[in-house]
Amino acid sequence: MDISIVICSYNRAPNLPECFEHLLKQVNCEDITWEIILVDNNSSDDTRVVAEQFATDTPLNINYSFEGQQGLSHARNNGIALATGKWVAFIDDDIRVCNIWLKTLYDVFVEHDCDAVGGRIHIESPQSLPRWISSDMYGFLGHQDFGPRPHKMDGIIESPFGGNMAVHRRVFDKIGMFDTTMGRSGEGNTKQELFKGEETDFFERLANNQGSFFYHPDLLVLHKILPYQLKMRFFLTLHNNSGIMKATSDNTVYTKTLFGVPPFVFPQLLRAIGKYIGKSISKGPNNTFRLLMNIAYFSGMITSYHTINKHKEH
Repeated sequence: MDISIVICSYNRAPNLPECFEHLLKQVNCEDITWEIILVDNNSSDDTRVVAEQFATDTPLNINYSFEGQQGLSHARNNGIALATGKWVAFIDDDIRVCNIWLKTLYDVFVEHDCDAVGGRIHIESPQSLPRWISSDMYGFLGHQDFGPRPHKMDGIIESPFGGNMAVHRRVFDKIGMFDTTMGRSGEGNTKQELFKGEETDFFERLANNQGSFFYHPDLLVLHKILPYQLKMRFFLTLHNNSGIMKATSDNTVYTKTLFGVPPFVFPQLLRAIGKYIGKSISKGPNNTFRLLMNIAYFSGMITSYHTINKHKEH
């Protein structure tokens, strides 16, 4: 088997038909052997029915798997264990691939023999984006575009995004699978469900083990944005959780702390607040939300450091 495509889904059965239909439209791939592994991450809707119907009614080679342990990392690892392909690709159930996606992916791996491949992810929203979402915030909605030229990536500054990524099977032997203590859980619309970081961790481990990365712009997919992802709370929660994770992963032993928090964090928070207030006055609130996200990030760090060290004292 050349390529295994792993799709993880939780209670999003309505997304699957469009996702599968775009995979049906792949061109110039007659000589490529490929399969789809649909991992049902403990859904309570018709996910299994939809997957099995497409497997029966279309030429798609769909293998259904149930993963009862909640969490995207658990689901992806389930798919990896079942994949028989030389290369394992990951897309989300709200992703629609372009019709040369599969052929391009195959050609990149054959030509460059790289460990990981990524492409472009363009966001598609059912409504116009709110004014407070600036272009530098698109990445939080899954957008990725490293330009029109194919090139190597370093895996740190530039690395694949989860909605459109693929790895050589040898990678899992080298660095293991996704860290199940990280990653989105459930529907991803509450604070506890919005902890991420598993992809960054995975590709940093690969980069630190001399992994090779390649980006190709023809690997284009469209990402459907849900209404809850266009709320300010969604962005603030993402950034607050990132601050919590940053503090949680900090193994430094600090000799001086204030309420368990390293002193350097407080000036960063105060500077972020000052910048936010200053720009709000001069530019208005619609142009300053990105700065408010920074405040949420440092607040998350402070909360986490305080909680961690409070537990250590006991």
